[in-house]
Amino acid sequence: MKLLTLKFFLVFIYLISSSISYAIQQPSYKNLLVHKEPIKLKKIAFYNLKNEIIDLSKYKNSLILINFWATWCKPCKEEMPSLNRLKTNINFKNLVILPINVGKEDISKLKLFFDELNINNLEIFFDNTNNLANNFSLIGLPTTILINKNGKEFARILGPINFDDNKFIEWLKNFD
Repeated sequence: MKLLTLKFFLVFIYLISSSISYAIQQPSYKNLLVHKEPIKLKKIAFYNLKNEIIDLSKYKNSLILINFWATWCKPCKEEMPSLNRLKTNINFKNLVILPINVGKEDISKLKLFFDELNINNLEIFFDNTNNLANNFSLIGLPTTILINKNGKEFARILGPINFDDNKFIEWLKNFD
């Protein structure tokens, strides 16, 4: 009887401790949506500044952040510098950040946007067809899609976020 009670007690402690640790790890942002089950993605392709097609499978086994933005989007402009700094954060070894413009804008305007904000750690990508925006069912900008090493979307950020936030960085490190 004592052994049975001890087993129930240990299981109870385990369940409580894992719930508490999970709650501590996940930052509580109103605009962070973490999926209960990661979502398998369709084939994803977009363009770089050389107008070459980039396939997302190129970044296999990496933690990927796809950030959808436009030059006319004020919140995009506000969050882009912290996204730029996240790219060089020493806590990440396998982090790939893909800022993809969906504003159907001229390449010179995209370069000027990056220059004005001193964005020097990120490449510029674009999707002038808006196929990606439709595939991801974007409802606004900026939107950041977080993709795990298995190529599945595990979370998304709807709207701007401060990518310098320590709670966010600590949580994201769990997926690197």
